[in-house]
Amino acid sequence: MSNESVYSNKLHPGSAFPSISAALLSGEEAVLGQPQHGASWQLVVVYRGKHCPLCTRYLNSLEQYKAALLETGVDVIAVSGDSKEQLEAHLEQLSVSFPLAYGLTTEQMQALGTYISDPRSPQETDHPFAEPALFVVNEQGNVHVVDYSNNPFVRPDLATLVSGLNWIRDPKNNYPIRGMHK
Repeated sequence: MSNESVYSNKLHPGSAFPSISAALLSGEEAVLGQPQHGASWQLVVVYRGKHCPLCTRYLNSLEQYKAALLETGVDVIAVSGDSKEQLEAHLEQLSVSFPLAYGLTTEQMQALGTYISDPRSPQETDHPFAEPALFVVNEQGNVHVVDYSNNPFVRPDLATLVSGLNWIRDPKNNYPIRGMHK
């Protein structure tokens, strides 16, 4: 094994969120980072796919926070590299009302800076997939909060995330984007 350092391209806090579209089951395209439902910010959750039971649990837990996020002005969308058929099958395990997009390409995963993994076997899935990532995109279209993981076991605690976003969004706190040094 080489000692050579390998770096991946991650989205930096304060940078413009890339223009990425993904398909919804309705046949419409969702532009990630463009809030809906009267919100001015959007939480974009990238998940591994149907094959990941931790993703299923995280998405179902996120549903419990959807209303609180919207009250704070933050809309929610989740996206994976799964196919339409995989997402349709996954719906049997999901109880969510926020949009689920599918078909994220490897190039789009790279543009988002996610870690990308190959399946361990055909039984897991049939395509490279993004490891979990989370982006909060503000009204200027910039990354305000970002979290990357290289495995399904490490993700932001949703109660802490929602509480933190409530704090950030409160104008009297005047809380800036953190981590701006490159």
